[in-house]
Amino acid sequence: MTKPAPRLAFFERYLSLWVALCMAAGVLLGKLAPAAVQAIRGLEFGQGSQINVPIAILIWLMITPMMMKVDFGAIRNVGRKPAGLVVTLIVNWLVKPFSMALLAWAFFRFVFAAFISPAEADQYIAGCIILAAAPCTAMVFVWSHLTDGDPAYTLVQVSVNDLIMLVAFVPLVQFLVTGASSLTVPFKVLLYSVVIFIVVPLAAGTLLRIWLIGARGKDWFQNTLLPRFAPVTITALLATLVCIFAFQADNITGRFFHVVLIAVPITLQVYFNSSLAYGLMRWLKVEHSVAAPGALIGASNFFELAVATAIALFGPESGAALATVVGVLVEVPVMLSVCAACNRTRHWFSFQPARGRA
Repeated sequence: MTKPAPRLAFFERYLSLWVALCMAAGVLLGKLAPAAVQAIRGLEFGQGSQINVPIAILIWLMITPMMMKVDFGAIRNVGRKPAGLVVTLIVNWLVKPFSMALLAWAFFRFVFAAFISPAEADQYIAGCIILAAAPCTAMVFVWSHLTDGDPAYTLVQVSVNDLIMLVAFVPLVQFLVTGASSLTVPFKVLLYSVVIFIVVPLAAGTLLRIWLIGARGKDWFQNTLLPRFAPVTITALLATLVCIFAFQADNITGRFFHVVLIAVPITLQVYFNSSLAYGLMRWLKVEHSVAAPGALIGASNFFELAVATAIALFGPESGAALATVVGVLVEVPVMLSVCAACNRTRHWFSFQPARGRA
């Protein structure tokens, strides 16, 4: 029997509305209180790290409860069903960066050439490539939760991508952006991002899981405590969006038409890569709890890292930084639609044994 989709809580049921309101609130805050926003924006982990402290704390609140769900004993079983991981890696590293580079080049060099200058095209292409070359790390746990994904398998998919990103992100971006600029990606920005957005919440979630199960038991932990964290996770996501859009308010409002143009190739690549990964998962008969998060990982981006890298390289008012922020603007509502599509097509993965077989 097909497993029913999980019942969404109040916050999750109207998440698209909350996302839109928080994006608008962030822009308004940035325009009405620029001094306060600038002060918050300047709070970083180390000089030049470009990792904002308030956003990092919100990311911890977003991810740590999901990390607490992970039973590391279950991770050993991932090796028995490697197809989901293989598809995710192929789409993330052999398809997505190149498809995004091709789409960005085609749209900004030719389709939209009458509306933007060659210098702006260079910046937007660079920003789109930076965005696509950083596979999703934080948000994917939210998407996995909304599709009832396997948290242990999702963690493995994300962890392997992060290890590859450590060695592949810089040369891949440099290779793809060669025609747009002489780009040098600071390794320190990448290292800080991985440590702050992955290592810290993973360690906290693991320690809390061990301590709380030992103190109160597994049944209380899973059935009483964890459900209480759902509003915390969603609230942290929404607050993160307020911060990012407040930081980029001038960039967004000053070039709104360009925001619309940038959104076109980014939206196309999200739907293309999610459909490709999801289709491959179904073809390989991967179970839905692995296929849905895998498709979402293959389409979404590590936008915290992408925004920080673009700002570090080109400055906060650059076209590259704007392109990465548009990635956030597009990704959240579009990925919510992908989550909904995955939940509606759950029955596609109700694989039945062939007739005449046990």
